Amino acid sequence: MRIVVFETEEWELEPLRSLAHGHDVDFVPGRIKPENAADYAHAEIISPFVYSSVTADTIAALPNLKMIATRSTGYDHIDVEACKARGIALATVPTYGDTTVAEHVFALLLAVSHKMVEATDRTRRGDFHQAGLQGFDLQGKTIGIVGTGHIGQCTIRIARGFDMNAIAHDIAPDQEAARQLGFDYVPFPELLARSDVVSLHIPGGSDTDHLFDDAVFDAMKDGAVLINTARGNLIDVNALLKALATGKLAGAGLDVLPEEPTIREEAELLRSVYLRRHNLETLLADHVLLHMRNVVITPHSAFNTKEAVQRILQTTRQNIDAFLDGAPLNRVV
Repeated sequence: MRIVVFETEEWELEPLRSLAHGHDVDFVPGRIKPENAADYAHAEIISPFVYSSVTADTIAALPNLKMIATRSTGYDHIDVEACKARGIALATVPTYGDTTVAEHVFALLLAVSHKMVEATDRTRRGDFHQAGLQGFDLQGKTIGIVGTGHIGQCTIRIARGFDMNAIAHDIAPDQEAARQLGFDYVPFPELLARSDVVSLHIPGGSDTDHLFDDAVFDAMKDGAVLINTARGNLIDVNALLKALATGKLAGAGLDVLPEEPTIREEAELLRSVYLRRHNLETLLADHVLLHMRNVVITPHSAFNTKEAVQRILQTTRQNIDAFLDGAPLNRVV
């Protein structure tokens, strides 16, 4: 079996090297995308991460492909319908980072609520003045959780430790979890109106694209904080900029941006703008967000702890082994 693992870093190689036993495995540092997919036409199994673009065109350039083992929970970077049409199996890593990502939610929230980035930068310059650094307590505040899967529920558990009140919205409510964790499900408009903090834990996709637009931000509580560790495209960044600039929102903590793979390198940004392959307005909005003092942005690193990464690699290896043994695990297609 010929396997190609994309977006690999040096520290990933050893846990994944066991795949090479009896198989022809290539480890590729870069992403797979339509432009380079034909270079890997020999691949029977591929393992991408979230920055790869496994579109219908990518899949069409891989005539031998039998399985995609993404090293992520989400799979909006993969064309599911194209997989179904070709009979290609798609397996994910469903529960590697429940606590890991939930902890990152509070890393972002505390950074915003205590103005940690600005305070740290100021102190490093030898400036110990307090002006402009007043934050706010989490105790007694209401956190609204949009999406109560594993990560959303872990976020609620942590919130209760801060003595916060939790409410939630989900298209498929888990009433048993609500009973055990002590939170209430409410309609989406009510969650927006009541929440001091809104944290997003829903998948990306056409039905959630730009869910948070001007109308949704207008419906939010004045001075609320938005936290997004899910997918960048859940938020219309131009609407977010407007909400932050007008003071409708007090701040935001973001681990994801709509055009994050593109803005990682300035050269790639300039090339993408020149070729009009990306939304220039969104790219510019992303860059403005990066420099706003009431916004804390991390580079899609919420998952990135030693323990969570080991779980990702272990589950990916198990998914591939199980598929080859004819008893697939964690398969969504």
